[in-house]
Amino acid sequence: MNRQITSDAASSHVSGLNLTADVLVIGGGPSGAWAAWSAASNGAKVILVDKGYCGTSGAAAASGNGVWYVAPDPEQREAAMASREAMGGFLAQRSWMERVLDRTYDNINSLADLGYSFQSDAEGKPIRRSLQGPDYMRFMRKQIRQAGVKILDHSPALELLVDSDGAVAGASGINRNTQESWTVKAGAVVIATGGCAFLSKALGCNVLTGDGYLMAAEAGADFSGMEFSNAYAISPGFSSVTKTRFYDWASFTYEDGTVIEGAGSKRGRSVIAKTLLSQPVYARLDQNMTEETKAWMRGSQPNFFVAFDRAGIDPFTQHFPITMRLEGTVRGTGGIRITDRTCATSVPGLYASGDAATRELICGGFTGGGSHNAAWAMSSGYWAGQSAATFAQSLGEQATQRRVQGVGAAGLRGAGARSLTPQETIAATQAEVMPYDRNLFRSESVLSESLGRLNSLWQEIRNSATPTANDVIRSREAAAMVATARWMYSSGLQRQESRGMHKRLDYPDQDPNQKHYLISGGLDQVWVKAEPIQPQVAARELVAL
Repeated sequence: MNRQITSDAASSHVSGLNLTADVLVIGGGPSGAWAAWSAASNGAKVILVDKGYCGTSGAAAASGNGVWYVAPDPEQREAAMASREAMGGFLAQRSWMERVLDRTYDNINSLADLGYSFQSDAEGKPIRRSLQGPDYMRFMRKQIRQAGVKILDHSPALELLVDSDGAVAGASGINRNTQESWTVKAGAVVIATGGCAFLSKALGCNVLTGDGYLMAAEAGADFSGMEFSNAYAISPGFSSVTKTRFYDWASFTYEDGTVIEGAGSKRGRSVIAKTLLSQPVYARLDQNMTEETKAWMRGSQPNFFVAFDRAGIDPFTQHFPITMRLEGTVRGTGGIRITDRTCATSVPGLYASGDAATRELICGGFTGGGSHNAAWAMSSGYWAGQSAATFAQSLGEQATQRRVQGVGAAGLRGAGARSLTPQETIAATQAEVMPYDRNLFRSESVLSESLGRLNSLWQEIRNSATPTANDVIRSREAAAMVATARWMYSSGLQRQESRGMHKRLDYPDQDPNQKHYLISGGLDQVWVKAEPIQPQVAARELVAL
């Protein structure tokens, strides 16, 4: 039976809320929910804090999610693993792919056993490779509450707490509705805050500003694959819905209706981006389209069509303007480096999962929406929660009796004069990371120019005055976005080749001598170093759900 969480206040609306738990999970998306469920199921008392409302915030909750769910058939598994190895630049590791396939298969089947209602195909069979985001996350919220997890909604974490040995021992934050502070002392912390989409207005991504990256770095964690963080997704020009899969059926044209040669949703996306630099691009979902496919589209992603229906546009027969929205590390593969099979980071007591953690291990340098990311979220969340519970319980009673201090700095506290507002800092960062001719089409000169301006922005933030209570959340988001962009571009400069989604105009080919990971870190001084890929050894998941 799970132990009851103790607190000195009755609710999160009491000023100065102080709580203790074995495991603190930061982030309430699918990865955070699985981490909380797994930790609680292993006997830990768990608190989950979410920037929004756990069950509705984040990229997964907003739409349908494909899942990398493959039956344990050797041929099917081999095809699944081989399908993206070349696309990802051969940086993925088979042992990790096998683990994730095994764990995802078990987790999805467990959802069915717990009562989750999957959609059915024409023959009435449940489609277990697809999850409806709103239903899935509402279901996960119910499950973690039943497991005894305490949820603090609308309560973003602002900084991690560490003990005298440098081990992570909790976090503190604020309730965004009441402006009241909270502190959780915990034996271990799981960062499941998602990635960073730089407030690009991509559906479900405007809570994903890299907060977990910044907090982890301040505690001493490092990153891997941050050069693979320039994902862009196609969306209608008048909508935030980024469901690029549907554009597999699209034709792309100029304003006069002439087809744009080479444009496509997969390998022709760079052609679309180059065209958008100088003129509008239009799309129509009219390639090999059948009534059956139309019905499937509306059934699987109903929110895709809401904006069209409101505008009186039939996307199957009428052209409509499109754009490409930056999804950054949300659909990239960079993130916090995990050091072993437990999803531990390089800092004791700190674990990472989902989009907050690197997905290079199963995707290499390329991924996309859903599929591998969805599988990684539930698998890494499961492992991180389980491992955090074990670590916390190994500390015994001393876990919550340690003397701790906050390690947050940039955008949180300072002694200088405030020069830029958080909004100005965010706009300046977006100007460096959103343009296609800076981030998608990279070169040494352009990356260096942007990095120089980003470094100056960082120094301004570091030397700014402590923000007011009304500005502190946005101030930390601004600092996190600047920091994320600096790790991205510093890594992008060092990888002098084109591999995965990282494309260098000055190094257009893949270099076999650069088949390695790039580890990065640092705050005032960013560093990057190469790390060899370990020899691949097949491994099967040993822990049963």
